[in-house]
Amino acid sequence: MAEVAASETVRLRVEGMSCGGCARKVERTLREAPGVVEVTVDLAARAATVRGAGLEAAALASAVTAAGYPAAVAVAVAVVPDEGAEDRAAAPEPARDAGADERAFHLDVAGMTCASCVARVEKALARVPGVREVSVNLAAETARVLAGPDVTAEALVAAVAEAGYRATVPPALEEAAEAEAGREAARAAAARREGWHAALALLLAAPLVGPMLVQPLGFDGMLNGWVQLLLASLVQFWLGARFYRAGWAAVRAGTGNMDLLVAIGTSAAWGLSVYELLRHGGHGSLYFEASAVVVALVLLGKWLEGRARRQAGAAIRALAALRPETARRLGPDGEAQDVPVSRIRVGDRVEVRPGERFPVDGVLLEGATTADESLLTGESLPVDKTVGSRVAGGAINGAGRVVVGVTAVGAETLLARIVRLVEAAQGRKAPVQRLVDRVSAVFVPVVLGLALVTFTGWLLAGADAETALLNAVAVLVIACPCALGLATPAAVMVGTGRAARAGVLIRDVESLEVAHRVDTVLFDKTGTLTEGKPALVALRPAEGAEEAEVLRLAASVQRGSEHPLARAVTGAAAERGLAPPPATDVRALPGRGVAGTVGGQRLLLGSARLMAEAGVEISPLQAEAERLAGDGRTVSWLAEAGETPRLLALFAFGDTLKPGAVAAVEALRAAGIRTVLLTGDSRAAGEAVARQLGLDAVIAGVLPDGKAEVVARLRGEGRTVAMVGDGLNDAPALAAADVGIAMGSGTDVAMEAAGITLMRGDPRLVADAIALSRRTYAKIRQGLFWAFVYNVVGLPLAAAGLLSPVVAGAAMAASSVSVMMNALTLSRWKPVTGREN
Repeated sequence: MAEVAASETVRLRVEGMSCGGCARKVERTLREAPGVVEVTVDLAARAATVRGAGLEAAALASAVTAAGYPAAVAVAVAVVPDEGAEDRAAAPEPARDAGADERAFHLDVAGMTCASCVARVEKALARVPGVREVSVNLAAETARVLAGPDVTAEALVAAVAEAGYRATVPPALEEAAEAEAGREAARAAAARREGWHAALALLLAAPLVGPMLVQPLGFDGMLNGWVQLLLASLVQFWLGARFYRAGWAAVRAGTGNMDLLVAIGTSAAWGLSVYELLRHGGHGSLYFEASAVVVALVLLGKWLEGRARRQAGAAIRALAALRPETARRLGPDGEAQDVPVSRIRVGDRVEVRPGERFPVDGVLLEGATTADESLLTGESLPVDKTVGSRVAGGAINGAGRVVVGVTAVGAETLLARIVRLVEAAQGRKAPVQRLVDRVSAVFVPVVLGLALVTFTGWLLAGADAETALLNAVAVLVIACPCALGLATPAAVMVGTGRAARAGVLIRDVESLEVAHRVDTVLFDKTGTLTEGKPALVALRPAEGAEEAEVLRLAASVQRGSEHPLARAVTGAAAERGLAPPPATDVRALPGRGVAGTVGGQRLLLGSARLMAEAGVEISPLQAEAERLAGDGRTVSWLAEAGETPRLLALFAFGDTLKPGAVAAVEALRAAGIRTVLLTGDSRAAGEAVARQLGLDAVIAGVLPDGKAEVVARLRGEGRTVAMVGDGLNDAPALAAADVGIAMGSGTDVAMEAAGITLMRGDPRLVADAIALSRRTYAKIRQGLFWAFVYNVVGLPLAAAGLLSPVVAGAAMAASSVSVMMNALTLSRWKPVTGREN
């Protein structure tokens, strides 16, 4: 790529990252490259965004690959910081290989009708040389493919086409809004066409089945056989042509699907009727109503199923639609100009008027307002925003006119990340789907064999060919692989979408499935159950030390740290007008405190464990420390290290409980879940918090690496553990738990290590996430139960001659619709803590 003199943005696709440590390593690697100013690594999206000047995109990708994480250039955009920047921006380049070992492809797949179709598409994609993993979602009509560097999207699309289906590559995010509008229009047109086809089929089939219904009442309105042939043929070969096309594609691929079963079954009934018509001149037994009504009912079922699918995906479409198409950008002179959002760049200033949606992520530079973030975070009340507050694109501005400094655009915005993660979760298969896949792989051949056995068996039992054939047709028609294929992905789609609207972001369906079994929830304390904004509430200098001096020393070693207790110390020093001297050789001691040198004096600030390790005698203030800890205070000690360590002071910090913490614990207890506080604080401080909240147990004094060990020990006892945290120190425990739940108000590393992210710092969402998982898993089980019941009960009844083809067709159509409608009831789920989002 040609180098440009102005600042640039390069976006890389990075594979192989599995945790926050991987993300940090990639970030460090990129920061060492020439010209790099800013790096953002998104573990969930497997992407890295680099900003700077004179960047060489290929060199950046090669550096990351050499670090052990295969990378490829996704987008390289030049950004010229003047009024005409957007006109001279280089167009995004298509993704290309830069020595990557693995690439991810996402395809939209049209034409699938049942679980057998899913199996065929997966097999077709898996046969492409270089493809390593394939996952096809029937409800979402998508395919996710992991492949080697030599695989192209064109090869994958061609493989799907050869299998008899249509595949397309979704548009880039910058084009997604326009493309989605076009796709919605195409979906609406297809839905109208399907609806008309179903209605017309029912209208043409009504004169065939109507006389049969009134015949027991003494009315004889049976149509002439040739008229029946005309009506049935229109339904069979015109409106039902889709079954022949899809069925033939399956035959060519050497497999079968629902369309093939319908085509064979209805054709047999139609052919038998034609034979009888030609043989007896209309005086024999005709079964045109069976073929026509079955086709009509299946078409009606597919139309209803399609409507249900669109409703299932409504949540993600609602999120995607939040992004405005234009923004009001301010020039250097303050003049506003409406421009497409795609032309907005980081560092621009945009004006947002009352009632408008924020077009991008940013920080308030001017004005004050409130923001309605309910569709992003589930927070029902508007959030106050003042200068310096962060705002998210898609939120609704309140009554104030504000100016926002742009911090993220396009794929880097919070809204884009939410949409991307929900789509990724919906596109993956739940583990329970593996059973369905195994059944679906042999379903159609087994049904065809059962139909042949039924036909032969009736003939051997002495029945005539007509009876044998009609019973075989009933077997073919009632078989329903559609419901099997829809039960799991439909529930996952609705469940993840509803969760996103409630402020629960489910990153992978494994977490959704496992969460329903959780029996133990471990809570971090600071920032999870408490506000995470502790204040210095007590300072006790040791004998011979002065209060102002020890506070000044403590602030020196804590200056620059983002730890909540460090901010409390530096804030208290600032309030008293103390100027901390510079500290040198400052280093963090994970889980224990911090060390540093001030004016030649070596200082330690941290826990009692740190004092014990350094040989500091704390007994003079031990009683006071125990009293403060018993009141729920977090205690830290300041000491001078050296040959003769000396205690300087005792600091006590207080933090307030989050408003929803008590309700969260009560909801979990009502669900039969054990709640445990896992904290690095002293046991006395932990037990004080546990008493206030009603927690079942406290595990205190745990170092960061020890939290993961506690999780492993509980899992070894047979418990299914969920870990809830928000800090960098919680990431190992989040990753070790059966289900990691990160508070969205916490660090990016914690969010990346967790399977579930709560989009706001409300602990009540923990109970909501588990409750929704239980509800979703129940819907999956219900859907699979009914899908199996339709077949387990219906197939023997049809083989025994107890179901006519018409009734079998109605049952088959009803099975798919009922499974979808059952999944859609998830959209009415309400938070267990009684909040309305």
